[in-house]
Amino acid sequence: MNLREMKTVAHRRNAVAQLTGTALDTIGAYRMDDSVAAVRNCENMIGAAQIPMGVAGPLKVKSQKSKAKNYYIPLATTEGALVASVNRGCKAIGQSGGAQTTSERIGATRAPVFRVKSISERERFLAFIRTNINDIKKVAQSTSHHLTLTSYEPSCTGKYVFVRFVYDTRDAMGLNMATIATDKIVAYLKGKTGVACVALSGNMCTDKKPAWGNVIRNRGFAVWAEVTIPERVLGETLKTSAVNAREVWLAKCMVGSAMAGSMGYNAQFANVVAALFLATGQDPAHVVEGSLGMTTADTMGSDLYVSVYLPDLMVGTVGGGTGLGTQKEALSLLGLAGGNAGKNSQKLAEIVGAAVLAGEISLLASLEEGTLAKAHKALARGNV
Repeated sequence: MNLREMKTVAHRRNAVAQLTGTALDTIGAYRMDDSVAAVRNCENMIGAAQIPMGVAGPLKVKSQKSKAKNYYIPLATTEGALVASVNRGCKAIGQSGGAQTTSERIGATRAPVFRVKSISERERFLAFIRTNINDIKKVAQSTSHHLTLTSYEPSCTGKYVFVRFVYDTRDAMGLNMATIATDKIVAYLKGKTGVACVALSGNMCTDKKPAWGNVIRNRGFAVWAEVTIPERVLGETLKTSAVNAREVWLAKCMVGSAMAGSMGYNAQFANVVAALFLATGQDPAHVVEGSLGMTTADTMGSDLYVSVYLPDLMVGTVGGGTGLGTQKEALSLLGLAGGNAGKNSQKLAEIVGAAVLAGEISLLASLEEGTLAKAHKALARGNV
């Protein structure tokens, strides 16, 4: 059975159902333009996986680049209690005047690995790149007018030379654009220097894997979000105190993470990142990068200061899954569907950061209060 030769989603689904003896009626019940999705998003498409979507908010976000605004956060998840937890964090943030955010656009990266014969050839190869970088930028831009090569960084060991190219891809997450541009650069370098490329991706990117390199160098967007929660909000909404919540943060996010050798010094970044990524059409595999980062907390008298830092957030508002009906509506809910000269993707990154902050605040308070198990028992077992 060759699924690729079957022309429609329904034909493939029926063939798989007959071959396996499995009814696929629910998988086949969806509202999606499969004529587009089957070409751009998923090969051998037979249907769709449906994930419940909730909304948390309003979440008040104040950015250095725009005025304060309330957002309703779409979260696609199968984990009961997650939306409720983020919602409580949103409430606490709103009662505290809003989350302050800022971000830095780093860009999509792709790092091919080349093989040289000697140190001398390596130095000639790197000298050629350095001397001809403007021409290399033109080669990259010839593949897309929405892409710009902004920088590169070589790393060498033995006969291997890794070159990490960094691209501004505007409102697209841009990894496919970066890959195509890098492939063109590799061909150009081979023709000019004779140095062969071993692999178009040499893992120095580093894409879809946890890596200290991405924490140090950043990737996609680097995002910061912070809030100071007054004593009254801590007591009335979060049922905790500044001193007690900080103790949980120190023991869990700092000491516990260090003892475990964790690369993420946080409470639950991945939970919120995954739910927002699924809702808005981001590449789900980039959740592993979004899980990296650090939560910090400090007492301000009886108030509690909490901040989050996400060093590696790969998001976009055009391309990939962002054009699918459900995901496009979720982006529209945030006022961010489509492109806007790079502004929409950067705003989405900051909203993700603020939502992660809400999740951190609520979970730390729940752990201090001792209600984590109680909340999951109540909300994750059908009593919604």
